[in-house]
Amino acid sequence: MSEAGRDIRDHCLRWLAAREHSRKELQQKLAAKGFGRDEALAVIDELADEGFQSDARYAESYARSRIAKGYGPIHIRYELKQAGIDPGREEAFAFDLEQLVRAAAGSWAELLERVYGKKYGRERKMEAREWARRSRFLMQRGFPVEMITELFEHLNIKLS
Repeated sequence: MSEAGRDIRDHCLRWLAAREHSRKELQQKLAAKGFGRDEALAVIDELADEGFQSDARYAESYARSRIAKGYGPIHIRYELKQAGIDPGREEAFAFDLEQLVRAAAGSWAELLERVYGKKYGRERKMEAREWARRSRFLMQRGFPVEMITELFEHLNIKLS
């Protein structure tokens, strides 16, 4: 291995020791440090073969942390795609997002209710403008409109 290859490996191992990284993240960090793309990819491939780097581990770890912070399925899938994790590739998306949310929060609906309750409490009547504002907040957190509508019905929230 060349000296540049050893430098790339050292950088990658240091980053991976701190937390999981996707291949794309490692490539971006190495490019920012001025390393060549081909040599960086070769080292990242070696690290993946040795088990130091795994897109599947990264995706699961990332999804678990976002669920814990109250983000919904749309937001999580979008962010994983931005990090280079393709939900269509089985080996990179080898975990079940539904199973993760069941373990962490019970269900997406329970997580949504928890996020809503923490931010807004249990006010039952509100004006249309406030209803729209709250709906937008929940959509930005990555919850589908249908789920938000069901939450408002479940909580018996009415427009005044």
